Amino acid sequence: MPGPDSVLSGASLEITAADGPGFSAAAGALAPGTRVAITHLGTQTAQQHLDAARAVAAAGHIPVAHLAARRLASAAELEATLAAHAQHGTDGRVVVVGGDPRQPLGPFSEAAQLIETGMLASHGVTDVGIAGYPDGHPTIADEVLWAALTRKLAAIADHGMQARIVTQFCFDVDLVLAWIERVRDAGIDAPLQVGVPGPANVRRLVGFARRCGVQSSAALARKYGFSVSALVANAGPDRFIDGLREGLDPAVHGDVHLHLFALGGVGAAVEWLARQHAAA
Repeated sequence: MPGPDSVLSGASLEITAADGPGFSAAAGALAPGTRVAITHLGTQTAQQHLDAARAVAAAGHIPVAHLAARRLASAAELEATLAAHAQHGTDGRVVVVGGDPRQPLGPFSEAAQLIETGMLASHGVTDVGIAGYPDGHPTIADEVLWAALTRKLAAIADHGMQARIVTQFCFDVDLVLAWIERVRDAGIDAPLQVGVPGPANVRRLVGFARRCGVQSSAALARKYGFSVSALVANAGPDRFIDGLREGLDPAVHGDVHLHLFALGGVGAAVEWLARQHAAA
C-alpha cells in the first residue's frame, strides 16, 4: 500500500480552461503523466474547456474534465460534451461536481444524477472523481454530504467505473487526517486526493477560502503558514504538506495523494510541484 512518500509522487493539478496556454508553456516541468483537472466554469465555453483538455493531452499529461451538474442545460448537452471528449481522446477520466449555481440550468441538481444516467460509462469514462469536504460545506449539512458520497460511490460501482475522492482544500491538517480516517472507517477504499492551494497571494487565498466555506480563522491561517495581516504576501502549502506526511499512516489512511489548486497561477503551481519533486 502506498506510504507518505507517494503523496507527492501521485500529485494532481487543477487549472481552468483559461489556464490552457500558460499550462502548455509550463507543462514540461511536470512529472510525465500528471493528472490535470480542468474546472467547469460558467465564464468559459465548452470549446475552451475541450481545448484546454487537448492541450493537457498534447503535453503528455492526463486531462480530467470537470462536469458541473447544475451548469448543464440538458441531458443532450451532457452527451455532446462526453462525445466531444471521446472524439478527441480526452475522455476516460472526469470529476463530477454539483456546481455553483443556486438554480440548475437544466435537469441535473447534483453530481449523483450525472453518474446515474449511465452516459459516463457509455462514453468511455472509467475513472470518476467526486468531491470530499473535510471542512464541511457552507450550505449542506454533514449528514447530507455523507449520504451523497455514498450514493455517488454506489452509482460509480454499479456502472463499472473506478471512484476517486478529491477534497476541497482545508487549512487544518489534523481535521483532514481525521476526515480521511472517518472515510476509511466507513469502508471506503477509493484513492483520495487531498486538495491544497498552490502558492498564491494571501488576499486571494483567503477570499477563495471564504467563498468555498473553508475555515480561515487567524489561528488556522498561522498553522497553515501565513498571517491574515499580511495580505500582500504569498503563501504556499509546504507546512500543511509536512504535517500531512508526518500524520499519514498507510495502514489507517490508505491511498492518499495531493491535488494542487492553481490559485496563484498555473506557472507558480507547476514550478512549486517541480521544486518538490527535485527535492524529494
